[in-house]
Formats: sequence, C-alpha cells, structure tokens
Amino acid sequence: MAKEKIKRGDRFDGVWLRDEPSMNQIMAYIYPNRADNEAYINEEIDLRPVEEYLARKNQGREGDQYKYFHVICAAVAKTLILRPKMNRFVAGNRLYQRKYASVAFTMKKQFSDRSEEGLVMKKFQPDSTIDTLFNDLVSEIHAIREERVVDNSTGFMDKLVKLPRPILNAIMSILLKLDRKGKVPYDLIKEDPNYSSCFLTNLGSIDLSCGYHHLSNWGTCTIFVVIGKRHYAPEYHADGSFEVRPVINLGFTLDERVADGYYYSKSMKLIKHLLAHPELLELPMETPVDYLPKDDKRFALDRKAEPVKA
Repeated sequence: MAKEKIKRGDRFDGVWLRDEPSMNQIMAYIYPNRADNEAYINEEIDLRPVEEYLARKNQGREGDQYKYFHVICAAVAKTLILRPKMNRFVAGNRLYQRKYASVAFTMKKQFSDRSEEGLVMKKFQPDSTIDTLFNDLVSEIHAIREERVVDNSTGFMDKLVKLPRPILNAIMSILLKLDRKGKVPYDLIKEDPNYSSCFLTNLGSIDLSCGYHHLSNWGTCTIFVVIGKRHYAPEYHADGSFEVRPVINLGFTLDERVADGYYYSKSMKLIKHLLAHPELLELPMETPVDYLPKDDKRFALDRKAEPVKA
C-alpha cells in the first residue's frame, strides 16, 4: 500500500483547515494553550432507557456484559462521526480536522491501591457499531489486566523516569517542541489517550460523583468526558408532581476554539438522544439520526439543510 502523501501544513493525524473563518483561525494565536480554553458542560442522563436496553442486551449472555460505559462510549463515538467539528483540534496555532475518530481511557489493572494503570486508545470506523466497539474494548481490557501487553506510552515512560533529571528535562523539552509540530515519533504516542478524539473516565466505577476534569496541552485531545456514579433524582412534571428516576451525570470539558456554543448544544442533544434510544447504536455510526426537537423553531433551518433518518 502506498504511503499517504501529506500536504504541506498537514499532520499525520490531521488536515489543516486553511479556509476556516478568520475568527476561528486567530483564536489559536490569541489563546494558544488548550488548557486555557476550556468550556464545561454537565448533563444529567435518565438511565431508564439505558437500563432497559442493557437488560435486553445481556439476557442469556455469558461472560462479559454490556455496561453503562459501553453505551456512553458508543454514543460519544457516534457523535464524533456525525458531528465532525467535535473531532477537530488546535496544535501549533492551527486548526485541524482529525483524520480518524477514537476514544481512550485509563484503567486499573486491579482494584487495588498498588495496582498500576493501563492506557487504552481505540480507533473506530464510520461503519462501526456498539457491538464492534464492545468487542474491541473487552479484548484490549483483558489483555492489559492479564498483563499480556504493555502499551507503548507506558513502556516509554518507564524508561524515561529512570534517566537523570537534567537529561529527562532536556528530552521532555524536545518532545514538547515536536508535539507542537506533530512530529513526535508515532510509536511513542499511538496508544497515548492525549492523542485521541475523546478521553473518558468512569468515576462511577469507583463510586465517585461526576466532576470537572481539565484538558491537557500535551497531545491533541479536545474532549474529556467524566462519567459519574448512578444515583436517583426527581423528575418534575407540568402539574407539579414528580417521580424519582435513576440518573447518571456526564461532565464534558471541551476546547471552545474548535466550535461555537450552538454547535456544542446540538452535539449534546445528539448524545442525549442516543442515550434515550440506545438501540440506534446498533446501526453503523455513520447512519444519520433525526434528533432535533421538531417543535423548537431554533433548529428549523438545520432540519431543512440536514435531511436525516432514524
């Protein structure tokens, strides 16, 4: 297979968006650091549709079970495919469209204070479904927990920390400059979550509530999602009555330079729609979804411009 030809200004992982509006381009110079451009959104998700879906999905299933994390991960992945601005990043004062979509997370090899963490980053294709994502993640998690593999990033860090401090400082200074230009050796970062489209952390699995998490100036990751623990919350009705329902909170930290608030708002609506109708995740991720509220006039133009199907 011929090696992909990279145009001047492009990177191995992204295409330089040369024709974006001037405001989008100048933002990368006015605010050059990703960690200085964080926008935070917290969404409460009704778990009843997800729990009903998981019960059907896991019925009679032996071995690994589908969990909240897999459904949320797939919903985020589908959103990255259908909402491409969510898969952009800023590096070296330039705005790029990422060439691939991926999700990443860290995991404890064992639930123990002394246990090490493993890094997982999985790329997925537009025709992927929740089932392909589930199988890939389960296979990777088993390999790490059984210590059959050590990811490249962790292996490299293990070597770096053994170096004398002056040498380590010099190497890190070089790596940071290479990172800015997209020139860090691929073998060192191919499994680094900071080079993914979206970094997820499942705090609910360790009984913690949802909270804010910062972005990193290292790498290109534009989205950090925090999954909180399952709990109960009231749902109020127009007549003043209410009922208690199981919910989970999702915290999204986003780089505000890659899209505006309107675009992020629609993206959040898509994620919530997918979690309210998780069966849609069994379709290829590139399959469009009719998720905009029909009675909300703010989205009238979008509904005309973007024909969609459920």
